[in-house]
Amino acid sequence: MNPSTALATVLVDELVRCGVRHAVLCPGSRNAPLSFALQAAEQAGWLTLHVRIDERSAAFLALGLALRSELPVPVVCTSGTAAANLHPAVLEAHHAGIPLLAVTADRPAELVGTGANQTVRQAGLFGAAVRAAPSLAAPSDCAQHTRWRSAVDRAVAAARGALGGGPGPVHLNVPFREPLVPPPNTVAGSQTWEALAGRPTGEPWTVVATGSPLRLEVELDLSRRTLVVAGHGASPSPPGLPLVAEPTSPNWPDALAAGPWLLGSPVMVRPEQVLVLGRPTLHRSVQRLLADPAVAVTVVTDRPEWTDIAATAVAVGTALRCVGSPDPEWLRCWQQADTRAADAVTATMGRHPQTTGLGVARLLVAALPAGALLLLGSSNPIRDVSLAARPRAGLTVLANRGVAGIDGTISTAIGASLAHGGPAYALVGDLTFLHDSNGLLVAPEEDRPDLTVVVANDDGGGIFALLEQGAPEYAGAFERVFGTPHGTDLAALCAAYHVPHLQASTSELAEVAVTPARGLRVVEVATQRSGLRALHDQIRTAVATAVGPFVGGSA
Repeated sequence: MNPSTALATVLVDELVRCGVRHAVLCPGSRNAPLSFALQAAEQAGWLTLHVRIDERSAAFLALGLALRSELPVPVVCTSGTAAANLHPAVLEAHHAGIPLLAVTADRPAELVGTGANQTVRQAGLFGAAVRAAPSLAAPSDCAQHTRWRSAVDRAVAAARGALGGGPGPVHLNVPFREPLVPPPNTVAGSQTWEALAGRPTGEPWTVVATGSPLRLEVELDLSRRTLVVAGHGASPSPPGLPLVAEPTSPNWPDALAAGPWLLGSPVMVRPEQVLVLGRPTLHRSVQRLLADPAVAVTVVTDRPEWTDIAATAVAVGTALRCVGSPDPEWLRCWQQADTRAADAVTATMGRHPQTTGLGVARLLVAALPAGALLLLGSSNPIRDVSLAARPRAGLTVLANRGVAGIDGTISTAIGASLAHGGPAYALVGDLTFLHDSNGLLVAPEEDRPDLTVVVANDDGGGIFALLEQGAPEYAGAFERVFGTPHGTDLAALCAAYHVPHLQASTSELAEVAVTPARGLRVVEVATQRSGLRALHDQIRTAVATAVGPFVGGSA
């Protein structure tokens, strides 16, 4: 039994004892001991192994599994640039509070800095983006197994946020010395597994207690005119208050249908105070409200980084203690304004072709079956759902909102779908789809989820048309450096990955959505971005016209 095989077997056994049930592996040489150990663990029935050849996609696959299951998921890779490719997912996990374990194989310390092939300084590679970054010593014998187990227990506890700081990513750097393969005449390391691991049904070497986070109450007087804004990771909202919630907030089913449009309307009555739950990131109208010095902002979150971009928060806590009672007239005013605004949005969209991201989002969300998972891409798709879809119950809505990147979205959706266990959908833009097309690369023997990826294809970066650079005065430069049309044949791309592709019109989308996928499939819907800026302007005008007289009479 060689030391590297012993180390890898003990690490995998202890991960299983700590509750790990899924692991993602990338092929490599230096991580061969872990590859054999993970294969043996799957054959023993202790975990499900997912193998991917692209480290960046693999890391987001692990992130998606952890996002939906809320359990730590390791992604295991070899040394060098392979480890660096985990960084985008590590950053997302850090800011979103997801228990991702980046397990990187490494060369022994004596080879670092010598010019040895595929060798970089991996210790501390992810900087402050990880909750912990233990680095083991390359084993020279098999006598250190208790220290190896303790290191795994510490890493998993840190990823779960068991002792404070909240869940998040952990980097476990594991140097291996040659030989990197099990002794001859063993099958996938099974003899070593039985000798060192046995049946991993017991407790971890070190049992780390879990419990509720520290409760720090902040007081809020609900008798004042209060508006609730709920974002990613929000806690429940107090009843009786107008609520503007993002789609990934658990409060979204109870939110105002046209909330973001109302906040952007100059005719709305301003609240005296705003209660921020979780981390809202989607809408500039929300950020402008929170930056208003005349509005008192209270934040309730369990994350150490709370939302206070304009430095206006007057109080922050992990829990809310309410005093006073909401004014029913205040809520009624917002609800009636919301009805008028939502009707104005519907009427304005009805006068335009449904071939916009807004139209696709509205149709898809309304048609999804109860119990479905919906993962939303960054940029326009999640905003389109927030702006156009009617909030509804019966869906699990997820997104990468930690740093809101478009990278890894397909892989995140596949991982979340595998953990979900029911019908699953993703709504992404074409650039997001292309950015992680390697996420479609799933070997025939690997598990495939029942996932429909809906691609709203407007041949470029539609979101930029809604920002400052999309103004008419910048039209000369816009298409080349912001619009970035690509003309990619998505059907041919999917065919190369052996993934079924369907071209659907918006009128066909609802029928497609209510027919759950068997396996992985891509549904492409052609959309337009040329008139997107004008459409948003028209909706804003229509909302202001619809609610202006009503609000003016109620102020």
